[in-house]
Amino acid sequence: MKERLSDIPVAMRLAVLADKTRLRLLRVLEGAELSVGELAQVFQSPQSTISRHLKVLADAGWIVRRSEGTATFYRMVLDDLTTSARALWLTIRDQPAQGDRAEHAEDVRRVGAVLDERRTDSQAYFGRVAGEWDEVRQELFGTRFTLNALLELFAASWVVADLGCGTGNIAELLAPVVKRVIAVDQSGPMIDAAKRRLKGVKNVEFIESELSTLPIAAGSVDVAAFGLVLHHVAKPELPLKEAARILRSGADGDGVPGRVLVVDMVRHDRSEYRHLMGHQHLGFSRENIESRFVAAGLEPMSFRELPVDPDARGPGLFVATAKVGTGGSIGGRKK
Repeated sequence: MKERLSDIPVAMRLAVLADKTRLRLLRVLEGAELSVGELAQVFQSPQSTISRHLKVLADAGWIVRRSEGTATFYRMVLDDLTTSARALWLTIRDQPAQGDRAEHAEDVRRVGAVLDERRTDSQAYFGRVAGEWDEVRQELFGTRFTLNALLELFAASWVVADLGCGTGNIAELLAPVVKRVIAVDQSGPMIDAAKRRLKGVKNVEFIESELSTLPIAAGSVDVAAFGLVLHHVAKPELPLKEAARILRSGADGDGVPGRVLVVDMVRHDRSEYRHLMGHQHLGFSRENIESRFVAAGLEPMSFRELPVDPDARGPGLFVATAKVGTGGSIGGRKK
């Protein structure tokens, strides 16, 4: 005979919550009803592992199951818990351990992405023609044409500095649509890899240099881009200040001031990145990156968190932009 929820001892319920993954599952399932597959995407874990944790939670009376076709959905329903279990959960939930808040925020972002994907799938299911057209369009034209078309928003006359270019993926995208790309990295092997990637591309100049002392003339660049770079730099305001120096002021030509574009990680709590990958910063908040813009003589323009890819394992990303301040570019020509 199945045990009634009211008969399950509080001690058993508490023992179940000793596992950190089950705590994370409960926090997520209190806010959304999700399937095993969706939870596996959120937690980046095998479905078998998630199923095992869900069974333990269900057997202890923490969650309920609902079947829909071939899928089973799970949810914590606070009102269905006994008074003692509800009080226990509220106490645990409202007193998270150090680091749990950042981890939960990342889980919530992934849940949002999964639910967005579910809504998209549902719309495709109920709009058969639209769904078929997406498949036909991808088959005919591939998956990159939208991005490549949008790159035409860059002016053909622009000079773009790809600062911390790595193996050259940004330079590769921009070279066909702008006048010139200056690809800069302090690592010789990275520059060599970028040169191999862009062999034969005539409008890309490669420079091996520290980002805080760029051998680029002041006021000679329209856009300075930092793609997943600044979290590696102890003092990000220094390369940002150099970016401000090399940007056009807008005082001549078309009157449009040069701009900085930063793509990087939002604040996170993965401290292991410091020693595994040499990260100097665990991401940036909006306030943090904008204060560094200002310190570098730049005027913040925008900040937006990018949509989360459910299959991505890293922290969330943001894109932030700034422009040369009213004082224009700073400093003189680097020799």
